[in-house]
Amino acid sequence: MPLIPEEPQIHESAQGPRVTPAAGRTAPTPRPVPGPRTAAAPRPGTPGPGPARPTPPAQRTHAAAQPQAPRPETASGPQVQLIPAPAEGAVDAAGEAVDLLLDTGRAPGDILVLTTGDPHPWAAHELSFGEESYWAQHDARDDVFYADAASAARAAGRPVVIVAVNGGDDAAVGALPLARERAGALLIVCGDPQRINTALGAGV
Repeated sequence: MPLIPEEPQIHESAQGPRVTPAAGRTAPTPRPVPGPRTAAAPRPGTPGPGPARPTPPAQRTHAAAQPQAPRPETASGPQVQLIPAPAEGAVDAAGEAVDLLLDTGRAPGDILVLTTGDPHPWAAHELSFGEESYWAQHDARDDVFYADAASAARAAGRPVVIVAVNGGDDAAVGALPLARERAGALLIVCGDPQRINTALGAGV
């Protein structure tokens, strides 16, 4: 009588069904299970990924050159900041103050710059095209406006007023109190501290 092979017995376990081979039969060698494919071993016939994209450069910061945060405006007037500078360097100091304000988010139209001595080069240039065109730029409030201290009475108020005390003692005495009235939140004065304190009539 021919022998009939035993039926394999199936056992359920946590690892899934397992087949027990029949008696006398050699169990086949299990095939290796491929592991997860990595970038180092791409699918055959598929080009590997290109070189890694360089890290973008860090954004420019101004932490080292940030001006002091102005205090909120009070009933006594705007905050007053003094930048010591000789008369011949007051305009340059005012220019640096403008740059810092713009870098920290202040809108150009918020800033008015007054000079007590020689006019700022920008003002001298724009006045060469006529006063009507010059004051039209003031009224537009699109950019920083530069004016002579003698024109402070005509200039409208802005949140920030910067005064460069680059000469003209008499002009400074009259311009600084008026500039403080024109400044909505911050008045920056660049020049000799003693002259500035005398003109303002108070220590700053």
